[in-house]
Amino acid sequence: MTTRESAPGSAGGADVPGPLHGGPDDDYTPEQLATMSREELDLLGARYDSVQVLHVDPGPEPGSPVERRAVRQVGLTFGLSGLAAFAAFVIYVGSGWFLPDWQWTITEGGWSAFFTPLIGGLGGLSLILVGVGMVLFTKKLLPHETAVQDKHDGSHFDRVTTGATLVGGLHNTGLARRKLITRSLVFMGSGVGLMLLMPLGGLIRNPNTGDPLGTTSWAEGVRLVRDDGSPIRPGDQQPGSLETVFPAVPGGNRESDAATMLIRLRPEQVAIDRPRNGQDDFGYGDYVAYSKICTHAGCPVSLYEQETSRILCPCHQSQFDVTQGAKPVFGPATRPLPQLPITVDDEGYFVARSDYIEAVGPTYWNRERI
Repeated sequence: MTTRESAPGSAGGADVPGPLHGGPDDDYTPEQLATMSREELDLLGARYDSVQVLHVDPGPEPGSPVERRAVRQVGLTFGLSGLAAFAAFVIYVGSGWFLPDWQWTITEGGWSAFFTPLIGGLGGLSLILVGVGMVLFTKKLLPHETAVQDKHDGSHFDRVTTGATLVGGLHNTGLARRKLITRSLVFMGSGVGLMLLMPLGGLIRNPNTGDPLGTTSWAEGVRLVRDDGSPIRPGDQQPGSLETVFPAVPGGNRESDAATMLIRLRPEQVAIDRPRNGQDDFGYGDYVAYSKICTHAGCPVSLYEQETSRILCPCHQSQFDVTQGAKPVFGPATRPLPQLPITVDDEGYFVARSDYIEAVGPTYWNRERI
């Protein structure tokens, strides 16, 4: 139809000469449109929108075996999608509650090794099944219509008739009578919605629960061991030497916050040693142990000058005096290195008496509150 042809009008359906678009609100009042049925509005809107239907393949006959089989397939797909989504949500929420606790550790087996792949795999499977279900629903249950339409500016007439078209499309889906698909859609939507909300768990949970930034693997009775796992006795080090030690726990030598410097002081250093208040008994004989993590920016401090009794951080040149409780004496660091209380066990090996009594590493905004 061209702009020189006539368009349907309001006077008993008579044609009104003029352009196709821009005047349907003058032809039909809101009262007239309100009296029309959905089918009439759908047809009228299509005629005014210059929609030309080229071909229509109707959907399956209601109640036919073909329809029932398609409904079962779509409902099963949506149901499995919801089941996979709920399973991912249960794994995420249940870890550490009624399921084993997940830990950020590098393992070849166990719950921690399968936690993330399970969530990712189930989440991906759920979304894939959503797509498969939508494709099956569209191909097997909806009528297929091929049409062409010109684009034009909208009006009240367009809004009313378009609304009727959308309602007609919903009616054609048959969701009102296909209860299995409706229920499976609700189930799937609930599961997928919860699954998509899971990443917010890290924002909702209190990150300070259990004081993760203020605690390490050191605890009462935990041995001090070298990187190769061998324990240390008093006398294994020469006076004035430093050795990096780790807690004798699984993976302890990979925990960066637990790295500790075990220092054996020289006699002249012992004579002038001034521990921090309340930490006079943290050392053992001429041995002291301090955190290896710089309190400025978290770099590893390990350059020890026994002549000056200073530990140097190579990143920003902070210096700590081991004879003054590892107090910073130069550079940007403002807090002393935390001291680990140590003693020896019944076999004569060095062990920790407790964890560090303060958080190791650099300052963070709520450090003093946890």
